[in-house]
Amino acid sequence: MTEDIPERSEFDSVDPAPPSSERSVADLRTVLCDEQEKMFQRMRALFALRNIGGKDSVDALAAAYDSKSALLKHEIAYVMGQMQDPHAVPHLIERLEDGEEDVMVRHEAAEALGAIGDRTALDVLERFVDDDEVVIAESCEVALDLLEWVASKRLDYSE
Repeated sequence: MTEDIPERSEFDSVDPAPPSSERSVADLRTVLCDEQEKMFQRMRALFALRNIGGKDSVDALAAAYDSKSALLKHEIAYVMGQMQDPHAVPHLIERLEDGEEDVMVRHEAAEALGAIGDRTALDVLERFVDDDEVVIAESCEVALDLLEWVASKRLDYSE
């Protein structure tokens, strides 16, 4: 008897939707940004873009930050952190700095900044360590430690 076990991604995560088989970044961006599309299909596009990677995929993901869905925007920040692409840093900083953004999205943007390990995010993360929203403050605290750990691993050529 075979069980239907969700496939693990190359990012060692079990995703809430399998990535789309589409490989056109432009087509995936269209699906991801379409507010009329079912969330499952938008998630499939999101994970396909993550798997494709690169600047164009990051830009396609960032375009969907205009979505009305906090869940989708949270997931975008999460996959940007997984991708560890420095091109995502300004997009994530913008989400973290937006006080009108859902706290779940801001929290994930902070943690993604830590996961990327780009020290250009240090000042922003430090600025929000004392945020009135405890989840944001704690996420920035964790992100600062993670950022330093990731950055130091990149510089440690002995491993």
